[in-house]
Amino acid sequence: MDEELDQIEKNQTWELVPRPKNKNVIGTKWVFRNKLNEDGKVIRNKARLVCKGYAQVEGIDFEETFAPVARLEAIRMFLALAVYKNFKVYQMDVKSAFLNGNLNEEVYIEQPDGFQISENPDFVCKLKKALYGLKQAPRAWYSRLDTYLHQQGFKKGMVDSNLYIKSENNHQVIIVVYVDDIIFGGSKDEMCKDFANQMQIEFEMSMIGELSYFLGLQVSQLKNGIFISQIKYVKEMLKKFTMEDCKPVSTPMTTGCKLSKDDKSPSVDQTMYRSMIGSLLYLTATRPDILQAVCMVARFQASPKKTHVTAVKRIFRYLKGTMDYGLWYPKGKDFTLITFSDADWAGCVDDRKSTSGGAFYLGNNLVGWHSKKQESVSLSIAEAEYIAATSCCTQVMWMKQMMKDLGIQITEPISIMCDNTSAINISKNPVMHSRTKHIAIRYHFLKEKVAEGEVKLEFVPTTEQVADIFTKPLPKEVFEYLRKKLGVVTLPKH
Repeated sequence: MDEELDQIEKNQTWELVPRPKNKNVIGTKWVFRNKLNEDGKVIRNKARLVCKGYAQVEGIDFEETFAPVARLEAIRMFLALAVYKNFKVYQMDVKSAFLNGNLNEEVYIEQPDGFQISENPDFVCKLKKALYGLKQAPRAWYSRLDTYLHQQGFKKGMVDSNLYIKSENNHQVIIVVYVDDIIFGGSKDEMCKDFANQMQIEFEMSMIGELSYFLGLQVSQLKNGIFISQIKYVKEMLKKFTMEDCKPVSTPMTTGCKLSKDDKSPSVDQTMYRSMIGSLLYLTATRPDILQAVCMVARFQASPKKTHVTAVKRIFRYLKGTMDYGLWYPKGKDFTLITFSDADWAGCVDDRKSTSGGAFYLGNNLVGWHSKKQESVSLSIAEAEYIAATSCCTQVMWMKQMMKDLGIQITEPISIMCDNTSAINISKNPVMHSRTKHIAIRYHFLKEKVAEGEVKLEFVPTTEQVADIFTKPLPKEVFEYLRKKLGVVTLPKH
């Protein structure tokens, strides 16, 4: 607690003033937690003085809120680039990051509990800089960091405002910001060291070293690639839901499994069910093999039944047998962007909507994936596949711009692999004939991009359609084959 107050004093976060009349004075409280490493060992005890932000009034105490959070796809693309260009990735943690942000509003807080700063107990603290718990604290911190990085010659990414790139003599340093956690790497070690030293001078850092544990993801940087996993998280999750001793199964969902909201089985505790789904959804950050099953059971959070819980427990049983699995990014010379798109026609038994699935690769490295129920009912398999391909096309456009920001230009049309020839023909046909006139205009975005030469739809046999794993439950042999193609494996031998 003393350390936290020293930090606040050093940053000149506040000044003591008499209690103002007709002004909102916000209370504070102390929050304590232990910071753990990837092995679950305590590496630091933290005490944080936090404002009771819920007492703030919009328009008086704050104007707008914003948190600098990078997309997980951007982080995975950065790691794939590190493997391709063969450079190390480092991490740093800014100590008391939010205390560095400058405030534009007038905000008053009570003196911290247990620490009377002034002889006059009725005095309050007028904030000059942000404090944890304030609604505008993340925005103030991001604004300060953004200004500093621009002064150091960094440019912000066009599509991800948390990506910064600095180029010098054909070398570059890339940094990704996730609130107060920063990961960075570059083609020249000297530039990375200079950046780390500059950050230490400007902000107080609590950790700089090779990336090993970030946002709950365990990252192993090996000679022949990078392995990303959540092994520690899986163990904790199984323990939390008392599934440590369950019997493992080979697939997360039985073939032909059709769940319905009109199930006649008894209702179950909604809170526990939602907690299970939330835990599993976070695990899909490194385990695309469970995404389809998790997305299917997540549809029933409003009124879960016993059969839905049984389906969730099967996913836990699958995880029990594949606890050590994660995403493997092997080193290679190929960095081509390629996409697989698939759809399960009328897969939902309740509303007969289809499920879209997509897998996005940079070379051999899977960097993005999705499994989503479509918004409209499709009248044919071709229509469902066409809508799924359109969904992939929008993500591809984002990834193309992201790669441009990273310094990689794509001049050739990007391949979207589809196993339906009718959907491929619709994308090429400029005429809105009777079979496609009912398809919503926004889905013809794909047709436009094909005509412009940005993307091209190519045929892939159903047996090689990787996105199949995101649309429906599969037999064991097919599932294991596609899982391997996704790059979901155990840690390879050095």
